[in-house]
Order: sequence, then structure tokens, then C-alpha cells
Amino acid sequence: MTGPATHPQFHGDGGTLFGIHLKNFLLTVVTLGIYSFWARANVRQYLYAQTSVGGDRFAYHGSGGELFKGWIRAAGLLLLVLAVAGVVSFLVSEIVGVLVGYGAAALVIFPIAMIGSRRYRLSRTSWRGIRFSFRGDYVEFMQVYIPGILLTIVTLGLYYPFFHANVRRYVVDATRFGSGQFTFTGEGGDLFLRHLALYLLVPCTLGLYWFWHVAFRHRYYWEHTSFGRARFQSTMSGGDLLGFTVVNALLVTFTLGIAFPWVQARTMAFQCERLGIVGMEAFDAALQEAEAAGVTGEGLSDLMDVELAGADFFGL
Repeated sequence: MTGPATHPQFHGDGGTLFGIHLKNFLLTVVTLGIYSFWARANVRQYLYAQTSVGGDRFAYHGSGGELFKGWIRAAGLLLLVLAVAGVVSFLVSEIVGVLVGYGAAALVIFPIAMIGSRRYRLSRTSWRGIRFSFRGDYVEFMQVYIPGILLTIVTLGLYYPFFHANVRRYVVDATRFGSGQFTFTGEGGDLFLRHLALYLLVPCTLGLYWFWHVAFRHRYYWEHTSFGRARFQSTMSGGDLLGFTVVNALLVTFTLGIAFPWVQARTMAFQCERLGIVGMEAFDAALQEAEAAGVTGEGLSDLMDVELAGADFFGL
């Protein structure tokens, strides 16, 4: 499909975000950290509400109370899994037991956290009054995630582009907007030579080549993502990403973190400006088709600070 691309727009500003963060910080201190869950929800609500596509803004419907309850459940689940891993470590020889017990625990917990977090966030996200949803399954995702991780380790990282693309395909194909489905057609083989180049060019360029690699992968992933007849485009370049990252680092460093809200606003605007959608009419046919989602996975994601590979603001 050809035609002019529609670009998302971010309407927020760092000053307003600073006020939100300041209020969140003070209330988090007063409540000994408990308010942090409501703080996270407040920031998400602002960022989503200030982002639009085709003149229509996104909305985040999650709440701090949900995040708090999810964190409690996730903490209990994590303690249970770690306790089981500890028993395994005790029953087997010390070193082997620790590797087997806690390694197996990580292989189970991480995909649960990733899928649960995505299911929750998408279920609480809407655009044009229609909710997003995630129809993926924990067991199915583990069949992608666990072999991929093990093969990446065994091949000393050579399998990683295939693993990363397989994860992307699974989560994008399971993502819905109302009754419509997103699709990913990328293949790890298309990324393999670029991945091999990392081993040579990253050391030779003192790490600078990494920005060009990430930008290429970002373009490739979006250009192989579709929603019906709608296609996505990305114009992100390595030079753009490098300059953007350096400025952000300088802002945070020389302001001792005070400029972080402005960095958040810059990040949203940077992503929106470089993303385009051709064939917006494909979204007009989407009908509301919501799906219930729990919040335990989101709590696990927060506890372990994990995100799905390649996940952007739009959940793709």
C-alpha cells in the first residue's frame, strides 16, 4: 500500500512532567515508597494522553491500586519459585544445584513476567475508544523463549538474532487492536550478517557501531510489522540515535537527574517523529473486542525490571 505516512505526535512537555514527577516523589517519600505504584500510573496516564495518531489520543486505564496488588501477588509468586529453586539446590550438589535450581527458575519466571506485563498494559491501553489486547499464551511463549535462550547460550550469541526475531513475531502476532490483528513477517536470517558485524565493528568503533545496529533493527522490525493493509515505516538512523542518546545523557548528568522529565518528553517525541503509518483506513474496521487481564505479570516485570524484546511505547 502506498500513500502519505501518518506520524504519531507527542503533545506533552518536560515542564508538566516535572510537576508530575515532583508530586510523585514527595508522596512516595511520605508513604515510604507505597505511592510509587500510583506514581507509575500517573506518568503512564500523562504520556499516553499526550500521544496521538491521526488526531486521536491514546488513553491508559490502569491504576496504582492494580499495580500495587499485582506487585504483592508477584512478590509471593517469586518467593515461592525461589524457595523451590532453593530446595533443588539443597538436594543436588552445591554448585550444580544452584545453577540448575535458580537457572530453571529464571527460565520460567522471565517469560511469565514478560507475557503478563504485556497482557496487562495492552488491556489498559485504548485508542479511539477501542482497547488493545494480547492473546498470547504462557506455555506457547515458553516454547519460543526457553529453546531460544538455550540456543543463544550454546552458540555463544550467534543464534540471538533468530531468537530476538522469533520473540518479536510471537508477541506482535498475538497483539490485537479491537478485532484486528497485528502481524510480523521479519526473519532472524535477515539480521544475522548484521549481528556478525557486531563482533568486529563494536570493538573497532569503541561501541559506537551499536547505535547503527539498533537503528537498523528498529527500522527492520517496524517495516515488517502490519495491521491488515496498514504498514509501518521507520526513519531512525544510527546518527540520530547516537546524538539523541548523548544529549539525553548530558542532560541527566549535568542536572543531577532533574532533567529526567524533559528526557522522557524528548524520547516520546523522538520515537513519534520517526515512525510512520501508511494505510490508516485499516484501523477504521477494528471493532471493540476487549479481553480481561490480570496484573501479576506486570508486578513480576517491575520486580525483575524485564521488558519484551523490541517493545516500544505502542506495545509492538
